[in-house]
Amino acid sequence: MTPLIPHDPAAVAALSSRLGIALAARGWVLATAESCTGGGISAAVTEIAGSSGWFDRGFVTYSNAAKEALLGVRADTLARVGAVSEETAAEMAAGALAHSAADVAVAVTGIAGPGGASPGKPVGTVCFGYALRGASPQTRRLVFAGDRAAVRGQTVATALAGLLALAEGLALP
Repeated sequence: MTPLIPHDPAAVAALSSRLGIALAARGWVLATAESCTGGGISAAVTEIAGSSGWFDRGFVTYSNAAKEALLGVRADTLARVGAVSEETAAEMAAGALAHSAADVAVAVTGIAGPGGASPGKPVGTVCFGYALRGASPQTRRLVFAGDRAAVRGQTVATALAGLLALAEGLALP
């Protein structure tokens, strides 16, 4: 299990602000593709004044049908490995780029709980996809501790930290 990641409003605001500065410095625009966070990442970045200069759009694709229709996630991928998988997260991130004017995208899909666990995918499992235009998506799978709010909060904070690392030319945390 991943150690508890700080996700209080002040920490998220600080990450979002740093991300905005880093994206603006590179001239990059961001898109998000969210499932388990229900738009939480988009909400966090749009809290920052001036975010319209570096945020294009967010896709909230909670259902598998929405993932297919809005992001182009393949039905075969969903049938083979499920919605909560690194493969699905990669396709979501690539789809966010394909359907936006963004240069970088993050995608999250997971099991926030309290139900929804399956063999090999306990509550708290979240898959992240990060995509830069012209490059293959990168993925991460983490398992967070805590209740539904804690899992969702940690997912938002982790997504922002990963985007910040990419924008600063660093490896994903």
